[in-house]
Amino acid sequence: NFAENLLRYRDDHPALYFQGEGQIPRTLTYRELAEAVSRMQQALRKAGVKTGDRVAGFLPNLPETVIAMLAATSLGAIWSSSSPDFGINGVLDRFTQIQPTVLFAADGYFYNGKRFDTREKLKSIVASLPSLEHVVIVPYAGLDLRELNRPPYDTWEAFQDEFTAAELDFVALPFDHPLYIMYSSGTTGLPKSIVHGAGGTLLQHMKELRLHTNLTRQDVIFYFTTCGWMMWNWLVSSLAVGATIVLYDGSPFHPTPAAMWDLADETGMTVFGTSAKYIAACEAAGVQPHRTHALKSLRAILSTGSPLVEENFDYVYRDVHPDVQLSSISGGTDIISCFALGSPLVPVVRGELQCRGLGMKVEAYDEQGRPVLNQKGELVCTRAFPSMPIYFWNDPDGEKYRNAYFSTYPGVWHHGDYIEIKDHGGVKIYGRSDATLNPGGVRIGTAEIYRVLDRLPEVDDSLVVGQPWQGDERVLLFVKLAAGTELTEELVTRIRQTIRQECSPRHVPAKILTAPAIPYTINGKKVEIAVKKIISGDEALNRDALANPDSLDYFRDLPELRT
Repeated sequence: NFAENLLRYRDDHPALYFQGEGQIPRTLTYRELAEAVSRMQQALRKAGVKTGDRVAGFLPNLPETVIAMLAATSLGAIWSSSSPDFGINGVLDRFTQIQPTVLFAADGYFYNGKRFDTREKLKSIVASLPSLEHVVIVPYAGLDLRELNRPPYDTWEAFQDEFTAAELDFVALPFDHPLYIMYSSGTTGLPKSIVHGAGGTLLQHMKELRLHTNLTRQDVIFYFTTCGWMMWNWLVSSLAVGATIVLYDGSPFHPTPAAMWDLADETGMTVFGTSAKYIAACEAAGVQPHRTHALKSLRAILSTGSPLVEENFDYVYRDVHPDVQLSSISGGTDIISCFALGSPLVPVVRGELQCRGLGMKVEAYDEQGRPVLNQKGELVCTRAFPSMPIYFWNDPDGEKYRNAYFSTYPGVWHHGDYIEIKDHGGVKIYGRSDATLNPGGVRIGTAEIYRVLDRLPEVDDSLVVGQPWQGDERVLLFVKLAAGTELTEELVTRIRQTIRQECSPRHVPAKILTAPAIPYTINGKKVEIAVKKIISGDEALNRDALANPDSLDYFRDLPELRT
């Protein structure tokens, strides 16, 4: 049982430390966590939850979220979560596929100093999920719940108030029993519902936490994440090591740009997990923790979500901490883990991921499907590994599963990242291979161009895509300019010259246009593929998967792209 492995410690060592915007910090020991899970386990059992049922969370990153997941999985139920910043359709695109019987939700959440009320959103979601028998509300935002005081609704306390903590009773299950249902981003259609097994997930996470991250009981580990991103699942597995996990809910820049570094000092954080985008934003905001914070316990910084470029490494070692292990890590929801990540035993090389995962037969394939070193290729995995999805939900013959990973190279997992494996073992990631540019038949990773643009003060953000053009492909660059900046001929020339000098003539965009906003998924990834489809006239898009769906409207029927 997965939950049994995460609750193997029942002592007074801190298990969870929670901090949210405007909240009083909370700490739960391993003993208190087990007691809280016991009460919720009994309540779920009384509510009729049994092995194989789906239990869903529409929750901020709270201790209650961890408790609900552990209680559900202790009974053999399958956990699936979505964060409350998702739109109604985004949540329903996911949960209608899996038909949960219990939904845990909050009345609202806080972000960037504002309170967001999710009660109306919740009512719409519940009305569209006829499978629901119970809706358990965590009163996090302090809103009036009187109109939600009838079945199927219950508050967190009322749902379990008749139970006191008892000995936990874990249902024994097969190694490959379904544990989590995760989702692809769903930008170009309904999200894929990816089912991960308990044993494979646990083995893989233990390997990555204990060996690659060198995690022990003495560590305090943090990852800035919502419950709609796989890094939440990865972080929570740290309980199986007996470490202390830090949960944060809110904006990482509230009330000041240094808020997360304050949290690192307050908690004695040893492992700080974040995204490449956050590290770049800290540098842009002039945050210099090395000058302003002690960070005396910090030994490792992990980064994922997009490639961590060379200049990000320079910033961390210059302005954050001169003696820290900076591990860029990469994998994905599909494997709920990493293909390449850190190692305490090998050097950190600027701009690279330290190594491939232990037991992961990861290669870079050239265009003939041969493994290559020191040149760019497709990320593939040529041997089976524990955290492959056990299946996709609603895919009885496995056709969607095979098409997703095995249609490019028979019998070989094709992940869709464009990478280079160095002869010393390091890995460099150039972006998604389906977003790779191909002017004149030369493949270019988008990260190469973003790296240059990130250093130009006039450019606030950017998006680069390929456009089919006269039997070839041309490179288009869309820039969101810094406030008060105009796209003058002089700036266009300087952008082109900088890209030519730092990359190559082939990297230089054929067109440079200003965009009012750059579209991102809810998990903070640029949506190059969606924009490429729009400018090619393909409208098969799912706007609900985006954090800022209105940003797509600009890219339709641009007259500048007809010549």
